[in-house]
Amino acid sequence: MATALPRPLHALGATELASAAKDRRWPKWQTMALLRSLRLPVLNACLLEPGHNTGAARMAARTLTAATGTDTLMIRSDGGVEKKQYYRGGNTFPAEEIPARATQLLAEGRAVILAEPTNRFTNRLTVLVRMDRPAIGQRGSLTLEALGPGYDVADLTRGQLPPQVTAHLDVVDFDHYQPPRWNEWQITGDRCPGGEEARRHRRLTRLAAQTLTDGGHLTGPAEAEHAESWLQQQGYVHLFRPQSTRELLAKRLHRLFEDAFVLALAQPNRNWHCLATAFSVLDGPRSIYWDLIDGERKYAATTPAATRNKERAA
Repeated sequence: MATALPRPLHALGATELASAAKDRRWPKWQTMALLRSLRLPVLNACLLEPGHNTGAARMAARTLTAATGTDTLMIRSDGGVEKKQYYRGGNTFPAEEIPARATQLLAEGRAVILAEPTNRFTNRLTVLVRMDRPAIGQRGSLTLEALGPGYDVADLTRGQLPPQVTAHLDVVDFDHYQPPRWNEWQITGDRCPGGEEARRHRRLTRLAAQTLTDGGHLTGPAEAEHAESWLQQQGYVHLFRPQSTRELLAKRLHRLFEDAFVLALAQPNRNWHCLATAFSVLDGPRSIYWDLIDGERKYAATTPAATRNKERAA
């Protein structure tokens, strides 16, 4: 059976979104479809599955650039239940480069998500949202970890940068809606050893070694000072301005609580223990959600397959 040609996420109807939101083969795409079906903001995107060829990648890129009015696209990839090491996407490339880059990932057996571009150097706010509960019907907690202008989601999820501000709620009932009072939020500030300068240096180091090198912006040495110089030359100075993260997060506490409650209720795995999503306020401003991660299903087990099969048989 021929693989269907990709269609933009925002062109899918309710039935198609519901079907994609139940398909666990590609968790990133699955949750993007779920977010879209819940009318939460998410990037417009196309899914390329293994079996799609260069022609399909070219057509998907052409369709998405036409739909979004842009000549660049972001590449993400989806390998199903991931191993600890996998392609770290999220970088943006000219549309003409997309087919070749996508085909290489498809040949490795990975799905490819082409998405409308964002500028990861000019974000206003980045928040990692974590929902925890011990079991169905029991109360849990909600934690928001935030970084301000010039940072991005990968700094919290991959770069292991400590947040500038953390907001926490205890005793949250994710099955019965009850909005928290303002005084129930526990808000704490910067806990980074060395303060903002140390955090900024770690951000620049990661940008140099990963983002700017992968995007072809740095072709020689890749140290923090080279990333800083490149950002300054491009006029991306958000990272070097005063950080008003506490105020930016406080304005969105109610909305983030509301959305977290909706996502917890809509999670297909009703036996979830830990859910996480990432929220960005882009320059513009425009806000988006990225994915919804079930902590128990993100990574493949490291136990050898033969051992796992034996354990299942037992």
